[in-house]
Amino acid sequence: MAGQTETLTNKILSWIDTGRLNPGDVIDESELVAEFAVSRTPVREAILQLEAMGLVRRLPRKGATVFRPSLEEFLAILEVHAKLEGQAAGLAARRLSVSWATALEAAVQACETFSAEQGDANPDAYYQLNLRFHECVALAAGNPFLTEMIKTNARKLLAYYRARYRYAGAIATSAAEHRAIASLIFARDAAGAETLMHRHVQFDQITAMDLLAALS
Repeated sequence: MAGQTETLTNKILSWIDTGRLNPGDVIDESELVAEFAVSRTPVREAILQLEAMGLVRRLPRKGATVFRPSLEEFLAILEVHAKLEGQAAGLAARRLSVSWATALEAAVQACETFSAEQGDANPDAYYQLNLRFHECVALAAGNPFLTEMIKTNARKLLAYYRARYRYAGAIATSAAEHRAIASLIFARDAAGAETLMHRHVQFDQITAMDLLAALS
């Protein structure tokens, strides 16, 4: 039973990561029972775990839905997330290993190549490269607890970050900022890397309102 619950939890998380499930979408217990040939117990336990992580809400007459923040919640989560990402960049600058330097450079080059060759086309594909960049920075920080906090917090905002790359010029800006952040990390400039990553991750309120409206 525990194995079934873990499998279902990870599957739902992957659907949130890839955009198969978006904010406000209903998580249908009956569909999960049928698709994975399990009883309702592990399905409900998985939903409870996701609710405890803040990724799912159970609403009267709606059942379980993927967390969709209000503007106030969005800005509050974003404030914390920008701090966490900035801290990871600062730690990465202090602790960067040779192997993570290589991985980070590869992630930055992949973003730059995509931007140069495809421009604003296929923003969902670029977003996966963006995730790899941020993953490299978080892992290079060498703090698994910080990495887990970033991952959980980011999942509450993934759909909105993904939507951000549908705007003209957003991919080119992102790739250029990734290069600037990485350069500061490579130079062991912890304060500069932290500040620039914080700015890179943060949205202003108008952009936040636009993204919330686009996915409402």
